[in-house]
Amino acid sequence: MATYSLAAAVEALPPVGSVLDAIVPISRFDNGEASRIFGEVRDSGCKVVVENDAPACVLMTPEQYQKLVELLDDQYLLALAEERERNGNGVTYSAAEVYAELDIEADDDLEVEID
Repeated sequence: MATYSLAAAVEALPPVGSVLDAIVPISRFDNGEASRIFGEVRDSGCKVVVENDAPACVLMTPEQYQKLVELLDDQYLLALAEERERNGNGVTYSAAEVYAELDIEADDDLEVEID
């Protein structure tokens, strides 16, 4: 079973820096500073937009968002696999059995994406 690394998970998240540096009042958007704010997001990792002293949204780059989604997906799949392992009936299948069930030739070129 694959092990889950908390350190790898934390590294995948965008760096926030200090909390005060991450806060962006929504009024800065009203002042035409959107382009500058987006540049700050690219430079610093992410920003928390506040409205009326309450967090309204988090801004991050698309790449950071994708990493976060993949991290959550990996965590979900790990939890699902662990649950199935705990609650399973102990029956396992060989690759040959799975190939036969799915009518796949063992020598077929199968594309597998591994991160």
